[in-house]
Amino acid sequence: MMATKWGICSAGKISNDFVVALETLPAEDHRAIAVAARDLGRAKEFAKTFKIPKVYGSYEELAKDPDIDVVYVGAIHTVHRDVVLMFLENGKNVLCEKPLAMNITEVKEMTSAARKNNVFLMEAFWSRFFPVYEQIRSLLDQKVIGEVKVVRAEFGANLLGVPRAVEKELGGGAILDIGCYCIQFALMVFNGEKPESVTAKGFLYETGADETVTVILQYLGKRQAILTCTLVTALPNQAAICGTKGMIQIPSHIWSPTSIIVNGKETKYPVPPTTKALNFSNSTGLSYEAEHVRQCLLKGLKQSPIMSLAESELLASIMDEVHIQLGINYNRE
Repeated sequence: MMATKWGICSAGKISNDFVVALETLPAEDHRAIAVAARDLGRAKEFAKTFKIPKVYGSYEELAKDPDIDVVYVGAIHTVHRDVVLMFLENGKNVLCEKPLAMNITEVKEMTSAARKNNVFLMEAFWSRFFPVYEQIRSLLDQKVIGEVKVVRAEFGANLLGVPRAVEKELGGGAILDIGCYCIQFALMVFNGEKPESVTAKGFLYETGADETVTVILQYLGKRQAILTCTLVTALPNQAAICGTKGMIQIPSHIWSPTSIIVNGKETKYPVPPTTKALNFSNSTGLSYEAEHVRQCLLKGLKQSPIMSLAESELLASIMDEVHIQLGINYNRE
């Protein structure tokens, strides 16, 4: 089997960590062969750091490269729709960073284009592919904690000094930047089921983006998810799944966990080691989603069975409803 040949779209911090994570995987399975950035100098510097042979000063050039198997899109999410549509229309498979786009309309444009062009598309919720998340899905399938009644999840960090996180025109806001991790967690636990109702309360930052938000998802059968995110302070960043026969907990780093507690017993799952500099916690764990994408491509799949296009659409529709209730408009038509 040939190595999966990756094109890297954007030379920013998350793309750096993604390529570091690729390097923890066997070289015969994964190779970054091209990088594109709108600043050619940055692309050249990135390519030199990672010994990537092809360098492009535009995303269009990457889209036209016939040697690419799949493109990793690490660009800011305000450009996701336009960039991803270009890759899809050029027949490229795409792994696109979360959030997939700014609203449900854009997400549906992207999922429709993937189906029309018969190519693979997945929203890069790397969390879904961590061993802890795999273990959670297995435990839920086995009904180890009985019927799930309450899910709690939180993600908070002081990101007020990060323009991308707080500037509305850059797609900032607690829900789009970090709260989406909490919502996808609840959707995974409830197996992609559409909630009966969505209730959101929160505060806006001076830029007009959401600053602190709590979302309650109510499901049939008196089941509930309570999700909190904030850009102004650190939270414990824990999660709990509470059932009729027990509890599953993530003690920290809900988005990139390295341990799980099941009915009081903790098991650790360390991420792959590296000596290279990383920008985000546990981000060699990006290797798990990269390998998942490879396996999907080898099987000829056009979407992931673990992070499906339908689930990305549901997630986007819930985030839209949250924004409506907070008085925020991310429609850009």
